[in-house]
Amino acid sequence: MRTITGPTDHVVVVGAGLAGLSATLHLLGANRRVTLVERDPLPGGRAGLVERGGHRFDTGPTVLTMPHLLEEAFDAVGQKMSDRLTLHPLHPAYHARFADGSSLDVHTGAQAMEAEIERFAGSREAAGYRHLRRWLHDLYQAQMGRFIEANFDSPLSLLHPDLARLAALGGFGRLQPKIGRFITDERLQRVFSFQALYAGVPPARALAAYAVIAYMDTVAGVYFPEGGMHAVPTALSAAAADAGAVLLHGQTVTRLERTGERITAVVTDRQRIPCDAVVLTPDLPVSYRLLGDRPRRPLPLRHSPSAVVLHTGTDRTWPELAHHTISFGAAWKQTFRELTRTGRLMSDPSLLITRPTATDPGLAPPGKHTHYVLAPCPNTAAGPSAASWKDLGPRYRDSLVRELERRGLTGFEESIDTEILVTPADWTAQGHAAGTPFSVAHTFPQTGPFRPRNLVRGTANAVLAGCGTTPGVGVPTVLISGRLAAARITGLPGVRHRTAAPPPPATKGDPA
Repeated sequence: MRTITGPTDHVVVVGAGLAGLSATLHLLGANRRVTLVERDPLPGGRAGLVERGGHRFDTGPTVLTMPHLLEEAFDAVGQKMSDRLTLHPLHPAYHARFADGSSLDVHTGAQAMEAEIERFAGSREAAGYRHLRRWLHDLYQAQMGRFIEANFDSPLSLLHPDLARLAALGGFGRLQPKIGRFITDERLQRVFSFQALYAGVPPARALAAYAVIAYMDTVAGVYFPEGGMHAVPTALSAAAADAGAVLLHGQTVTRLERTGERITAVVTDRQRIPCDAVVLTPDLPVSYRLLGDRPRRPLPLRHSPSAVVLHTGTDRTWPELAHHTISFGAAWKQTFRELTRTGRLMSDPSLLITRPTATDPGLAPPGKHTHYVLAPCPNTAAGPSAASWKDLGPRYRDSLVRELERRGLTGFEESIDTEILVTPADWTAQGHAAGTPFSVAHTFPQTGPFRPRNLVRGTANAVLAGCGTTPGVGVPTVLISGRLAAARITGLPGVRHRTAAPPPPATKGDPA
């Protein structure tokens, strides 16, 4: 593994999102002095917080998986996650509702999920699920250490026995057909393949290797932190402060001073901070602008679809909603075609509805509830421009509310007492390329060693972290990206204590 050369005693980390906080803790654990600079008054980055009308709205990710990665960050500075965070496992992890009126609870426990699938679709599909679960576990084991938790210096880094193992598991085939080898019910296939949307690729075209996200969601377990998702960056930030980091909030980095190939200082709108090395976690265009260079690539970067998010505080809730509910429309292939190719808004939307007050009532005033409705939409490079969302946003909000009521949430409109609408225009204003918080899509030319690297040519002591670089998009992967960035500076792998879910029971006759 290549590491940056020269002194690295004092590192400035730009951005107090999950990647920056992870990098900070792993650097502190390797005895570096760290100054963390954040433009917002609070830590979190994409995992932000808005308080309005007594409601606490998490403005970023709502799904937390693989908590052992958080444990590693706390462990790096000799602290315990349990002293700062209380995590509640979600049972079920999701509740899925389909256009034909059927519904399914998605359990991460093997026996509970097998029984639910047998009730939902019969014994043959339950048997297929057993084989699918084994395959997901094997896929995870083949990928995690070598391909996800690894720094790549070149495509030659892929040449390892685990590559053959991944190929033998069918990881380089297509996701949806591979899932179809195990389960034939189209509704169930959606449950185990919709996660490809996080990677910005339709399931029919995504690599089967991305079923590792389904492993995280449907096998390893889904959790919710007491106090909301923003409690995660708050806890990480407090741990960093106690371990000696200097935290500078409300300061925007305006430029980087350099001598030759080395950055010598980070300059904010308030001060100049001398440094030996820098970790940059903003979205790639911002980081490249600060560096004064953009790496040459044979093809321009493609970005994932974006999302419209409607945060609502309501005076009631609906019993059919779990903590996380996926409301699938009748369309499927057409939905992905609209999101990634034609650039149209979903004509028959599939929605993620999160009700965090189901687990933590304290996120809303007494007797009230908080709902988060996420509707994927095209990014601004493929669909409506950021400027057009000024007029389009309120109309789309109204259509979403009508659709929710049509799907059984009767009285949703009249129940709202507080709301916030977030559109691609808002993501653009926050500095996210193509108006999407999901960054660069995980197409094959933008995956693994082909993804924008965390070492930048022409700069000897800067490292990138965050969802635009290695290993990619999602809470687990950005936490890993922070650790990988720290490793580029320290030469150390960081604290790693694998506590993922135990393997499922062995089965015979797994389909290839």
